[in-house]
Amino acid sequence: MKMLCRALASCLLLSAAPALAANPAPEREEPQRVSRFGEYKGYSQPVYDGWERTSFHIPARDGTRLAMDLFRPTRGGKPATERLPVIWTANRYQRAMIDEGKLYTILDNYGWMADLLRHGYVIAVLDVRGAGASFGTFGGMFTRQETQDSYDVTEWLGTQPWSNGKVGMYGGSYLGFTQYMAAGQVPPHLAAIVPEKGGADLYNLLWNGGIFRAAFIERWTGLVRELDVDKPAPPVDGPEGEALLRAAVAGHRANRSMAEISAALPFRDSVDAKTGIRPWIEWSPITYRKEIERSGVAIYHVAGWFDRYVTGQTVLFKNLDNPQRITIGPWSHVQDHELDSGAEHHRFYDYWLKGIDNGIAKEDPVHYYVMGSGWRSARQWPLPEEKRTSYWFAADGRLTPEAPSEKGRDTLAVDYSASVWPAPRWSLEATYPEDLSANDAKGITYTTPPLTATVEVTGHPVVRLWVSADVADADLFVYLEEVDAKGASHYVTEGSLRASHRATADPGFDYLGMPWHRSFAADAAPLPKGEPVELAFDLFPTSNLFDAGHRIRVTVTGSDKANALTPEQTPPPRLVLHREKGLASHIVLPIIPARR
Repeated sequence: MKMLCRALASCLLLSAAPALAANPAPEREEPQRVSRFGEYKGYSQPVYDGWERTSFHIPARDGTRLAMDLFRPTRGGKPATERLPVIWTANRYQRAMIDEGKLYTILDNYGWMADLLRHGYVIAVLDVRGAGASFGTFGGMFTRQETQDSYDVTEWLGTQPWSNGKVGMYGGSYLGFTQYMAAGQVPPHLAAIVPEKGGADLYNLLWNGGIFRAAFIERWTGLVRELDVDKPAPPVDGPEGEALLRAAVAGHRANRSMAEISAALPFRDSVDAKTGIRPWIEWSPITYRKEIERSGVAIYHVAGWFDRYVTGQTVLFKNLDNPQRITIGPWSHVQDHELDSGAEHHRFYDYWLKGIDNGIAKEDPVHYYVMGSGWRSARQWPLPEEKRTSYWFAADGRLTPEAPSEKGRDTLAVDYSASVWPAPRWSLEATYPEDLSANDAKGITYTTPPLTATVEVTGHPVVRLWVSADVADADLFVYLEEVDAKGASHYVTEGSLRASHRATADPGFDYLGMPWHRSFAADAAPLPKGEPVELAFDLFPTSNLFDAGHRIRVTVTGSDKANALTPEQTPPPRLVLHREKGLASHIVLPIIPARR
């Protein structure tokens, strides 16, 4: 409705022009110009009144035909003759779809795109090979072949007669990963990308902490199989479109199952039997960080505190020297967010693709939302003012800033029914449980007394568990929670680790001072029977203001049944958590001093 009103207003002004010409013309006021986080107007005008959609195939370097929807701005029904910047995305989930006879395009998914078209951008969306109306087969996530396609498409778009040679990318989730991977190919015409909720490390997604996220990838595999074969995308334009679609879908039947690929690769250096490659290394953006830097592409990372990719995006932000911004909001993976308004996209693209000096490059590059407080900005990440503060596990389920002086231990009887569902990070639902008390009861909890003042935790928590057991292996899940005045326990963040993956290593990049697990096959080591060992691992970063009168809680369980595939042992193991000097289990929280 807002777009329609703007278009009507433009028409009314144009129709009034002849009448105004007979009278003295008043001085024309310059439109107010505003460019700040989340708000943008006045730096360019919506001079186009519509758009034209065409759909066709373009060839990849190996001749595979890839289906594209192209949207070009129009005036009076005619495509723009000016050379304009192009933004595009490589879509695994169909470039368009038909539901109950109605066509839905990428413009229906991203409401801000219509406004961008009117401001003079060309927009494109591609079905990746093996999906939608594109030919070829899907061989896995972010394969070298798929990524080379992104290079070819970028260069095709950048050299068309209606392109100004500046190409950007957009999109979230899979469509976010593809942007990082495309930048790693260093295409000359790629100038700016906005990856939303797209990760850095595919192994840490599907074998998080060495624990297989089977339910997630099985659901995902079923979804894309349905889209690839059972509910195909619309055909491209032209009399042969339907026949081409049938031929493409016939090829999709040979698509590989990502669930089957993943289940067979339990280590980061596992080799895929079919291709002979190490997928977790070859298919992960973090592998190509030097190439991404060499590309010089400007990057706007958009992340969510409750998203499964937020760690990876903060790590990329820390390790790349490209022109960068990052925004982290209070969002899960599937939640819409206020950046969907498009202001941030528009500001970023205007600066990097049109050369409009709107001041965005002079702002703080970090914007983050403190849950319980609101938006803040910073010059760097992690925040330089953070105080790494240890909270120790203590007797009677206490969590305390005082290190232990006496011997102590607690026994965790693993309950395989323990689970958080719907999971903020791992489910496809936009909601999550209001109270984790039921899950807390299936593990061990450590809780502070009621806080006498608010406590802000912003950054990357790290947990250090000293564990002994009479079994060779076990999975540990740790939750950071806020307990309110009524006793309800609210999810803040989580982390997990399989004990046999406890060995740490130097990743070759800055992992923000946190323990990093290489998880190569040679690193795996069983638990020494009855001997305490340290399991050190990070939790997903967060920014949460714990209210005065509330309590901070850490819960440790041995299972997350709905979200992780933990091998069940009979009888269930009993794990010992140690809490004594030299073997003191604790969590390290990034505390931000109270602001004056």
